[in-house]
Amino acid sequence: MLATTSPNLLSVSPLPHNDNETKSSRPSNGCFFSKPSSRTSVFSSNLDHSCAKFRVSASVAISTNSEVIDKNAKISKYCEMGNLKNAVELVYGSKKSELDLEVYCSVLELCAGLKSLQDGKRVHSVICNNGAEVDGPLGAKLVFMFVKCGDLREARRVFDKLSNGKVFLWNLMINEYAKVRNFREGIHLFRKMQELGIQANSYTFSCILKCFSSLGYVREGEWVHGYLFKLGFGSDNTVGNSLMAFYFKNRRIESARKVFDELSDRDVISWNSMISAYVSNGLAEKGVQIFRQMLSFGVDVDLATVINVLMACSDGGNLSLGRALHSYAIKTCLDMDIMFYNNVLDMYSKCGDLSSATQVFGKMGQRSVVSWTSMIAGYVREGLSDEAIELFSEMERNGVSPDVYTITSILHACACNGSLKKGRDMHKYIREHGMDSSLFVCNTLMDMYAKCGSMEDAHSVFSNMPVMDIVSWNTMIGGYSKNCLPNEALKLFSEMQQKSKPDGMTIASVLPACASLAALNRGQEIHGHILRNGYFSDRYVANALVDMYVKCGVLVLARLLFDIIPIKDLISWTVIVAGYGMHGFGREAITAFNEMRKSGIKPDSVSFISILYACSHSGLLDEAWRFFDSMRNDYSIVPKLEHYACMVDLLARTGNLTKAYKFINKMPIEPDATIWGSLLCGCRIHHDVKLAEKVAERVFELEPENTGYYVLLANIYAEAEKWEEVKKLRERIGRQGLKKNPGCSWIEIKGKVQIFVAGNSSHPQATKIESLLKRLRLKMKEEGYSPKMQYALINADEMEKEVALCGHSEKLAIAFGILNLPPGKTIRVTKNLRVCSDCHEMAKFISKTSRREIVLRDSNRFHHMKDGSCSCRGFW
Repeated sequence: MLATTSPNLLSVSPLPHNDNETKSSRPSNGCFFSKPSSRTSVFSSNLDHSCAKFRVSASVAISTNSEVIDKNAKISKYCEMGNLKNAVELVYGSKKSELDLEVYCSVLELCAGLKSLQDGKRVHSVICNNGAEVDGPLGAKLVFMFVKCGDLREARRVFDKLSNGKVFLWNLMINEYAKVRNFREGIHLFRKMQELGIQANSYTFSCILKCFSSLGYVREGEWVHGYLFKLGFGSDNTVGNSLMAFYFKNRRIESARKVFDELSDRDVISWNSMISAYVSNGLAEKGVQIFRQMLSFGVDVDLATVINVLMACSDGGNLSLGRALHSYAIKTCLDMDIMFYNNVLDMYSKCGDLSSATQVFGKMGQRSVVSWTSMIAGYVREGLSDEAIELFSEMERNGVSPDVYTITSILHACACNGSLKKGRDMHKYIREHGMDSSLFVCNTLMDMYAKCGSMEDAHSVFSNMPVMDIVSWNTMIGGYSKNCLPNEALKLFSEMQQKSKPDGMTIASVLPACASLAALNRGQEIHGHILRNGYFSDRYVANALVDMYVKCGVLVLARLLFDIIPIKDLISWTVIVAGYGMHGFGREAITAFNEMRKSGIKPDSVSFISILYACSHSGLLDEAWRFFDSMRNDYSIVPKLEHYACMVDLLARTGNLTKAYKFINKMPIEPDATIWGSLLCGCRIHHDVKLAEKVAERVFELEPENTGYYVLLANIYAEAEKWEEVKKLRERIGRQGLKKNPGCSWIEIKGKVQIFVAGNSSHPQATKIESLLKRLRLKMKEEGYSPKMQYALINADEMEKEVALCGHSEKLAIAFGILNLPPGKTIRVTKNLRVCSDCHEMAKFISKTSRREIVLRDSNRFHHMKDGSCSCRGFW
């Protein structure tokens, strides 16, 4: 309306060029107004208001721009100062388009540095709400922040929306997937990167090789090796070091060494990588060789070099080099941190120099849990279990929380000294501190209980484990075998086969159970498993298999297997020497022992026990004395109770009872019940009742609850027909509440074990067995054999004694074998006690009349009976 009625009432003109013309009339707002007429007065107030509004708008624009610049500067300053809280508050209170991209990037970088995911997410929400452009540097910062704050999922979500083809972001994501062990996703990203044509760099190859290495993708890693050489990265040290790590982790030692040798400009990292890789692959000596080569090339060593070589010294027992490195580090003033001192401590500990380890430990200003654990493990290795447990208590008093390695070291200490009570205390500690979810801890707990003889506790741990690995199964099976629970070991082995695949250690653990039971059929089944899976190349398995056949009475097969073991160690030879001795082939045992020495293997204490045992069971007195003297003089081995027991046993068996008695009294160590018991056995063989009574009292003092020695003395009295003394012994056993361990024999037929107990007639074939034994006894009488009635151990008429003798468990088992095995088949019987003379004679007779070989294994040795003769030749 105004414009149409009064078009000329108001005009706005540009500023004049003549300053004189307008000095008095130029308004401050930069507009020139012509003088209005009187008609314009009605509009004057509106005009003034419009001009004022125009002036304010201009002023606000200038002020707002200044505030925006100030806010960006303030946030940047806060970021520089590390004041994340104030920086984020300013960002969060900002309006759209107020902040620069550089400011967002600075705040996100600070969030990443402080690992503040919550603040990072707040900034991300502001960026999204303000519609800031993220497909560029800001997007990269967002991905970086989420990665550093541990939110890989959100990082990936942002990453997938970016069109940025910069390689560093791809490397960041691949590396982070490798860190969280999602190697397959890292490989997926690498392949996608190739599809998009993004050029990889040396860091990309380092990351992807780590993924291939961890998954065991050897072929893919080799492809990368060829690809990076094609791209010209062959001489790049970073790539070369990653390639070496890849090959070493996959045990391609020669390939790794080839990469190392082809590096034209090896830096200290290359040398350190090579040393570390050799050490981590159990090749400590080669690691030391690389170190010496490094020195010869004049490459300066750093702290990492020293630590790697110290680890090599620890593994290889190279104390002199380790000590020299320790001195070098001190003299050259290397920046020795706690990691260095922990490795020095570990080196001295593992090299057996506990004194130096203790000195280093005492001088450490700062000790970590690793320091304490190294010292504890050192004490355990040196057999100082009590000191290890005391040090653990001191560690707790110092406020240092143990880790799983500390706990397992203490459990090992408890196992070594058989301290079941302390082991249970540690188990309680483990439960209270929530460490019983660790598979490593649970396996060590089971091992401790097994070594302390408490398989009930071990089974309790095992049955409550949510997850079991091969070590768990092997620990339990081996524990049952070592604790004389062979049936439980075989049962658990069968259960394991349904849930997991046995390895070589499983087989080496279960074979002793077969050996203990003389379960030949089961042992042969496991032998088949060994052949199908190629386990015979494992020396532990091979030795255990030979031992199983030895103890199942198949000495010929044991020797055949022994002969094909490619590299025989001390255990291999000891097993075959002991096997010959157990079967009564003393001369063959001596031949094998001498072969062992000629092969360059030095016998140890256990080897000498085996050869002395073999001499004892073959009556080779002169030979035994030569070995006994050689052990002390040629090998500087101090005789133990077991060696003395063999000599006493041999003297007693050969009738030198007085010499044996004097030998015992001259022993430099206190004789135990086993040594006196050997002499008591000799007294029974040679009917020396007077000496037997004197010796028996010594035995009863040492082991008053062992009924076997009371029974042995009763046998001596029975042979001398001193029935009154037998009666007194029985009464004494009754007063003391002792129970005789019942005679028990078993035989395995078609994979099933049949058990017979003396005097027990509950077996389904009991009537047939009794009838057969009666016929055999009648036939023996017809041929002039008279039963040894004294072994009935009862003062009754001849008929009652004969009936009692017929009920001995080994006779029942042999009769069962005759009834159920094909004609001519060898009968193999095992007894838990020594076979009595009457059963021994009857077994020889049966072998002759039935034209069968009978292999009878008692608690002491094997008896191979054939055509009426026995391999023991009376030495049993």
